[in-house]
Amino acid sequence: MRNSLSTQSASQYPQNTDQESLAIARSHYENFPVASIILPRRLRIPIAHIYRFARVADDIADEGDNTPEQRLKALKQLREELARIRDHKPAHTEMMQALQQQIERHDLSVSLLEDLLDAFSQDVTQQRYENFAELMQYCRKSANPIGRLLLQLNKIEDSHLIGLSDAICSALQLINFLQDIAIDYQKQRIYLPQDELKRFNISEQQIAQGDTGGAWQLMMDFQIKRATRLLQSGAPLALKLPGRMGLEMRMIVAGGERILKQLHEARGDVFQHRPKLTTKDWLIMIYRAVRKK
Repeated sequence: MRNSLSTQSASQYPQNTDQESLAIARSHYENFPVASIILPRRLRIPIAHIYRFARVADDIADEGDNTPEQRLKALKQLREELARIRDHKPAHTEMMQALQQQIERHDLSVSLLEDLLDAFSQDVTQQRYENFAELMQYCRKSANPIGRLLLQLNKIEDSHLIGLSDAICSALQLINFLQDIAIDYQKQRIYLPQDELKRFNISEQQIAQGDTGGAWQLMMDFQIKRATRLLQSGAPLALKLPGRMGLEMRMIVAGGERILKQLHEARGDVFQHRPKLTTKDWLIMIYRAVRKK
């Protein structure tokens, strides 16, 4: 449910907070545009503050040497800040005050930000996923809220377009899982369905050793094709969004396609060839995004 919060509840925050959030967003993304100059200026600031919130919460769940209990406590504090915003009370921290102002200005759903916190908390407590349905349920909270917030920033409430956005966001999350298999395993996490690993006779030891023997390539080909279908199913959204927002979305879809192409060309060997967009890739993405308008 969307929230109509009082514009008087957010405390004023330093002007450089906007620039700080923009810098964080632009310095952390690797493969997909975040608050880029392609976007209309009116959208860059709110997107940057949303991304900063997500980045901080993600780091709480992932980075440093804190215990699971400490991580969950810190995420709970962010959740309490969102509860204050929902109750029309001023947030305590500068970061959350800045985010609150954007929530109020653009009538954004606090519940979508709470979904993100649910996903980051889940990262702390759950390291394996039994099947694809369970993994997609995770994507529903870890990825789809971002797309839905972007649509809300554009005042788009069409259920069909929301469904297309969900498909793109879930596909991008699956792509990220594939390219980060080795990195995630170092954090004791596997974002590949356990029943599918069993079907292809892939053991955790094989992942730990970076072994691409046996049916590894077949398993990865299966994952790549599924993510490709999901991404393509949502791609029409990029042609339905207006102006520069549509261009940005076409860039994002093209970025996903380039990563999938690299995964395919590497025969799924993400241990020796982790995909990363190059200057050539970005030029191709720009060309395709402009040509498809």
